[in-house]
Amino acid sequence: MIDVLVLDVNETMSDLEPMRDRFVAAGLPAHSLDVWFASTLRDGFALTAAGTYADFRTVAGDVLATQLADAGVEPTEDTISGVLSGMTQLSLHPDVEPGLRRLRDAGLRIITLTNGSAAMSERMFTDGGIMPLLEHRLDVAEPQRWKPHPDAYRYAAAVCDVPVERMGLAAVHPWDIDGARRAGLQGFYLDRRATPYPTAFLPPDLVVPDFAALAEQIAR
Repeated sequence: MIDVLVLDVNETMSDLEPMRDRFVAAGLPAHSLDVWFASTLRDGFALTAAGTYADFRTVAGDVLATQLADAGVEPTEDTISGVLSGMTQLSLHPDVEPGLRRLRDAGLRIITLTNGSAAMSERMFTDGGIMPLLEHRLDVAEPQRWKPHPDAYRYAAAVCDVPVERMGLAAVHPWDIDGARRAGLQGFYLDRRATPYPTAFLPPDLVVPDFAALAEQIAR
């Protein structure tokens, strides 16, 4: 059993679909959202692999500027900010609040750890009613290493003052599960889209479709 449940935020807790309309309004095709998010992660990972760091807003803005320019749209700061500001106005997946409440009632400490800014999700957590359930809301600005670098997970363990072996990470991203497991945490894969888990990664300790099922498994 774990003492601390670590939650990824983007896509794991939040629904990014409303962002798609902002990309379209800026003159980009609807699928640009998926390319943007994957490319932002790619570039953040690359910076970490190279031993340096830039925050999510900087990397995401640069990726979006390239997409706009490629589409023949002038990448003004107003346009970029207009799209990216949508990240502060997202909503939780409907299973998050009841699932986390059950997990918290079972005695688990719950924190978030995101490659984005912790402040970016404040409104979503408040509106979704889960802010009182969260002991810490962490991002990677302090360790200056994007997940899945082990330093990101070790930072969370240090803040919580627990060994990494007493922590488990819940995420929809296999790369995050793999990184957490290699750092010593347990990994709980939220398979929201019923997609195959990559064989190149360390397998998760649990595979569940959502937070309700996760609570059913570990809040006994």
